[in-house]
Amino acid sequence: MNKKTKALGILCLGMFAFGFAQEQVADSTKLEQLDEVVISDSRFKLKRENSGKTVIKISKEEIERNQGRTISELINTKSGIEINGSRSVEGQNLGYFVRGGNNRQVLVLIDGIQVNDPSIVANDFDLRLLDLNTIESIEIIKGAASTLYGNAAATAVINITTKKVSKDTISGSFLSVVGTNQTQDDLNYNGSSFTNNVSVNGTANKVTYLASFGNRYVDGISAAKSDNPEIDPFSRFNTNLKIGYEISENINITAFGSYDKFKTDIDGFPPPSFTIADTNDEYISEQTRFGLSPKFDYKNGSFQVNAAFSKIDRETISAFSTVNEAESFVLDAFNKYTFNDKFYTIVGLNYGDYKSLFAEEESYTTADPYLNVVYVSDFGLNLNAGARYNNHSEYGSHLVYSLNPSYKINVNEGYAKVFGSYATSFIAPNLSQLFGFFGPNPDLKPEENTTIEAGLEFNTKKGLRLNGVFFNRKEEHTIIFGSTYENATTDATVQGFEFEAELSLVKNLNFSANYSFTEVKDGVRLRVPKHKANASLGYSISKNTFASLNYQFVGSRGDIDFSTFENIDLDSFSLIDLYLSHKIIKNKVKLFTNITNLFNEDYFEILGYTTRGRNISLGLNIML
Repeated sequence: MNKKTKALGILCLGMFAFGFAQEQVADSTKLEQLDEVVISDSRFKLKRENSGKTVIKISKEEIERNQGRTISELINTKSGIEINGSRSVEGQNLGYFVRGGNNRQVLVLIDGIQVNDPSIVANDFDLRLLDLNTIESIEIIKGAASTLYGNAAATAVINITTKKVSKDTISGSFLSVVGTNQTQDDLNYNGSSFTNNVSVNGTANKVTYLASFGNRYVDGISAAKSDNPEIDPFSRFNTNLKIGYEISENINITAFGSYDKFKTDIDGFPPPSFTIADTNDEYISEQTRFGLSPKFDYKNGSFQVNAAFSKIDRETISAFSTVNEAESFVLDAFNKYTFNDKFYTIVGLNYGDYKSLFAEEESYTTADPYLNVVYVSDFGLNLNAGARYNNHSEYGSHLVYSLNPSYKINVNEGYAKVFGSYATSFIAPNLSQLFGFFGPNPDLKPEENTTIEAGLEFNTKKGLRLNGVFFNRKEEHTIIFGSTYENATTDATVQGFEFEAELSLVKNLNFSANYSFTEVKDGVRLRVPKHKANASLGYSISKNTFASLNYQFVGSRGDIDFSTFENIDLDSFSLIDLYLSHKIIKNKVKLFTNITNLFNEDYFEILGYTTRGRNISLGLNIML
């Protein structure tokens, strides 16, 4: 670790806070923080004080203050989460390491609908396909949530909500960002990163509509770190269309379609040495999605169906070339009913049909009925409990369940809350692990997880929120890779602690920080830091001008040197980013700039691969 960089980062944060410490303290700052609503842990709009889970909410405002970045970079600033690869060359494979887990244990939702890739090893969804500028908000539930969301929701659910439609007849947005893309030892400051997005949306009588197009092109860095690097460019474009129609006061239907594609040059492990080298390899991934979401509202409840079809085509061009084709159809039908302001219930059926082409087409189906009940008392006790009966065409039936009590007391115009949970999860092997091109094993057993959590939260109207949670997760039949995919012969155990703080220091100055401690008691986890911390200071200089200073520390972690197959410890590192935005012309035009890795920290995120040095971007956002 560069100790000088770490010290400078802490010093800068301290000076930033002290410099504004003479400002007037806000009177009743951030009432919305106390009354913040979370949805994903129950699928009802409930106040955070009545939730017994750790839910991270990334608001529209926070997304707008990260324009020009990727969704993985933004999520990577949150507690308990390490998106490995997000700091490297654009197009690098991403590892979703949440609470010491990996990609197969994280479920992604887009507008409430599960998305995944049945042909890929981890059966996960590739966040590289998404454009952050099409997203309204993100909620992340950490911990097991399989009772509500099914297979794979063992360490986290990332619930992504796309842009909302304006109530005006026509509204539009145009975004353009130009930036550098350079390494620590080649600070040329050439324009190498280009992001554009345009959208049109509105409401006409009973019809709502939204159409958007975005593209991103990044050049300038080699994936492999070498003496004579060659450039590995990344390009992506996104098209989205969403149309809604209000059939009656109680019935509405939404239809959507999207096409996303990216292409990236990659560096691989060519024979005979099988060590990382600059190669002319390529990776291409494209996804087509469309679906319908009808909803019927009635007194005290609603009935809704979310249905979507996805088709994914991927191709790897290398010494180990593969072509993958996959299709999935997902249907989630559920009834939400509120008996009164104390009992909230949801009963549903989730069906999935997944197919992938290997030597021949392989498939499986799931059909899971589920039930979840939330009780909110008037004396502080809250309870969230549920059960799901997983029915898998290859692995039969498995019951998963969760029990999540919490107790709240009112303190100093706010509340203090203690919460805990006990939950189980079921993760079936994916088609690629069973029948794929590399090391398939049709005799794999499903992985089963048990997660225990206990935590405290304190929240006040004066803009202070403190949250701490301990977790312990036990994995049985963990799927690992040796010469083939196989189940581990011993159970794996991961435990840790997470702390979050949000504080309105003075008027218009907000501070947030989080710290994560992740310990692998049994088993092996690569590239998972034991210690990780993030801190951010945001200051509204005026009504139209905002500045922020962000700091990230990532502790040492293990990796493998594939040239010798020896375990290597990667050094810890610290990063500091700056952001500044200013609105002009009646707040319709915003100019902004980002400086990332301000002190040009040199480090490895993944052994042998390039990481980004100091980079600068300039952006323009026009709202019509």
